[in-house]
Amino acid sequence: MRNITGLMLLLISAQLFAQSNNPQIPKTGINTNAFVPKGWKIIYRAKGDLNKDHLPDEAIIIQNTNPENIIKNEGMGIDKLNLNPRMLLVLFKTSGNYSLQSQNIIFIPTENNEENTCLADPLEETGAINIKNGTLTLSYQYWLSCGSYWVNNADYTFRFQNQKMELIGFDAESYSRSSGEQTTTSVNFSTRKKSETSGGNMFSDKTNTPKTVWKKFNWVRLLTLDEMTEELAQKLAEI
Repeated sequence: MRNITGLMLLLISAQLFAQSNNPQIPKTGINTNAFVPKGWKIIYRAKGDLNKDHLPDEAIIIQNTNPENIIKNEGMGIDKLNLNPRMLLVLFKTSGNYSLQSQNIIFIPTENNEENTCLADPLEETGAINIKNGTLTLSYQYWLSCGSYWVNNADYTFRFQNQKMELIGFDAESYSRSSGEQTTTSVNFSTRKKSETSGGNMFSDKTNTPKTVWKKFNWVRLLTLDEMTEELAQKLAEI
């Protein structure tokens, strides 16, 4: 009986731990703090009108603060890795409160990465989220403190339409911190057109000879913020 009781306690503890890493978010709240679960904190915030009702909506990225998600780094780089999950919430302002429009935890990278221990926080340099002209942009920057000179920037632009936050644009930039070599890609999912620019150089005017090529592409439907994953993002990069 004692062994069974102990096993039950372990299962309950594991379940509570899992729930704290992916908590339930309320549908409405009087302010943005009402959507932040216990043990989590707001780390990025953006304000602006997303649904054309002239009220200030908000997008926030929250992060768990569970010390059990901070582990010792057995590889290169920093001593400890913060693997606490993060979640993006899009909150629409109404006359009396806020309502949850969209959320995503899978697509928001953690501060550190256990597989790529030299990878810097993808959100730190970009500010993560921005609301401008009725669109929400989620921005990442990937660079390694060891093992590579390349820096990769990725911007995902969403617009509220068809009662969903739909992905309408994807922009990517890659450059070398050693040679200055630079390439950019811009994908417009509304027009189904893509531009690719290569031959650029950030350090040398002599070798900076960018050339842009446009092409059309087929895409079945617009993706939504709620369903975005790293796998889908990889497919965008391969268009």
